[in-house]
Amino acid sequence: MATSIVLYQGSLRTQATHLASGSNVISDAPIDNHGKGEAFSPTDLMATSLGSCMLTMMGIKADQSHWNIEGTTVDITKIMGTEPRRIIQIDATVTFPKGEFDDKTKKILEHIALTCPVSKSLHPDLKQHIVFIWS
Repeated sequence: MATSIVLYQGSLRTQATHLASGSNVISDAPIDNHGKGEAFSPTDLMATSLGSCMLTMMGIKADQSHWNIEGTTVDITKIMGTEPRRIIQIDATVTFPKGEFDDKTKKILEHIALTCPVSKSLHPDLKQHIVFIWS
């Protein structure tokens, strides 16, 4: 079964529908590539997926281990290259606002984040610079 359907709406805008849930995501070409920049660009979505995946995988482990990571954020910065135009680096800062985590727990959560499925699906030439901040 298909995962999603993507509809071109014109004016460099798409609407992706997740078939299992019916939820939608709009994308728009960025201003520096002929678009209006009024929504996530396709490359924004790709970079953002890394942060979402890291949080999801850490959340699974946290739930299993009864650790509270609620409120944890990932700030994503996407860096584009030229010739060919592509993402060359994703900078991500993972900030844990709550909880006292011992060194073992921190290492487990960091390893899970760094090996999430999206991270492992990205081309090895795409640099991933990940920083963890433990409040």
